Amino acid sequence: MDDLPQLTTLAVTAADGIADIRLNRPERANALNESMWQELRTAFRWADATDAVRVVVLSGAGRHFCAGIDLSMLAGLAETVAHTDPARGREALRHLILDLQDCLSSIERCRKPVLAAIHGACVGGAVDMIACCDMRYAVVEAQFSVREIDIGMTADVGSLQRLPRIVPDGIVRELAYTGRTVDGTEAQAIGLVNRAFDSPEALMAGVREIASVIAGKSPLAIRGTKEMLNYGRDHSVADGLNYVATWNAAMLMSADLDEAVTATREKRKPKFVD
Repeated sequence: MDDLPQLTTLAVTAADGIADIRLNRPERANALNESMWQELRTAFRWADATDAVRVVVLSGAGRHFCAGIDLSMLAGLAETVAHTDPARGREALRHLILDLQDCLSSIERCRKPVLAAIHGACVGGAVDMIACCDMRYAVVEAQFSVREIDIGMTADVGSLQRLPRIVPDGIVRELAYTGRTVDGTEAQAIGLVNRAFDSPEALMAGVREIASVIAGKSPLAIRGTKEMLNYGRDHSVADGLNYVATWNAAMLMSADLDEAVTATREKRKPKFVD
């Protein structure tokens, strides 16, 4: 693709309907500095808007997936929001937190499925990040922890809101209150990840295989399915049924449906336009 975003903290490639977005600060364990927060939003807006992208794989370069927020960024918060009026300083901090939330929410807003491939450390803000993804996969040695409690703060960019919809509430509370570490095997057992692999190589091969299957499906139907799953998570069953009826009243009779029916009749794989 010729329109790949030019970023400094992320490496982005795309082929065969799959966009690879890789955290690319390996010398800092891919810690989230100010640029990376903003570039995540840029990258996922690009993935959402690019028709040729049908699915996204999110991973990390080097030994770790992500060590969470860069502590130098955290240390500079007081100076960033400083104001002679304390109330205006707090208002600025609230606006900053909301913006960081939005940077990660861009992953969830992306209409294409996002698969997280996790190895090494996945700490603090990184857990907030993967909670925004559609599916999560890890190596057995991966290390997950909701670490904010250990620096004296309440996690504020999504873990406490999204994790209870992924793993049991009591488990979330235990992890958030204690900051203890969960490995990939336990992460699979509690439902935080779909599957744990024996090695980083097996992880990437397995995730790309799943991504390739998704990329071969109707793009319109995949986008609609993600829309309905996200909507249904936050609304009643009756609301979800009403919304999907309205959606399919508009989207069901499509070129993708015609191609799927024709391919079935001709005993071949369907070929969908982007």
